[in-house]
Amino acid sequence: MTLKVEQVSETTVMIWLDNKIDLALVPQLSALCERIRQHFGRGVVELIPAYTSVLVEVNVRLLSPEGLKTWVMNQGDSLRVTRDAGSGKQVTLPVYYHPSVGPDLAAVAEFAGVSEQEVIARHSQRTYTVCAIGFAPGFAFLASVDDTIAMPRHTTPRHQIPAGSVGIAQQQTAVYPAASPAGWQIIGNSPKVLFNPRQTPMMPFDVGDTVRFEPMSERICLGELFAR
Repeated sequence: MTLKVEQVSETTVMIWLDNKIDLALVPQLSALCERIRQHFGRGVVELIPAYTSVLVEVNVRLLSPEGLKTWVMNQGDSLRVTRDAGSGKQVTLPVYYHPSVGPDLAAVAEFAGVSEQEVIARHSQRTYTVCAIGFAPGFAFLASVDDTIAMPRHTTPRHQIPAGSVGIAQQQTAVYPAASPAGWQIIGNSPKVLFNPRQTPMMPFDVGDTVRFEPMSERICLGELFAR
């Protein structure tokens, strides 16, 4: 583990546990967030974990960035203590896999040299780890995709795709929580609402949780959309 700590603004500190992506880091980062929150309490405004790092925003009236940096560096090897991998909750997201909502499904099948049904099977039969949440509220970066269907993203993004679009970008997969530009390979759509600022929690998952995709029929998908 290569520990690195830097102040990146007047109120934020970035903590890197390593310089390379490794799914084994996810539970370590989750545990680090818990320890920082427990130790500093209201001195911490927000914690944003990613694949190899945590961005910490502090309340400078209660905690200085330098104080946080010193505390982290003093922890040393104790930061290796983790919660058990897979101890987070598992979330199941229904997906309607079809070219009508997955315009890149055929292209991914051609890339993998398999049928569209086999792409669906390989995508839906894995358990994914929530490694980071960003780009948009409720957008979870999930890893890792079966190597055979891990198609690179488009060289030129689409201007807009519908909310709920399920995409692949090399080893990552995700569901777009809102209509937005998108460069990922879109293979289906999920009717699940992934971000609602009027409810608690606002998202169905956190970093360290796991996600499964469950194929659904068009009829059930439309029914859930109309029921929103």
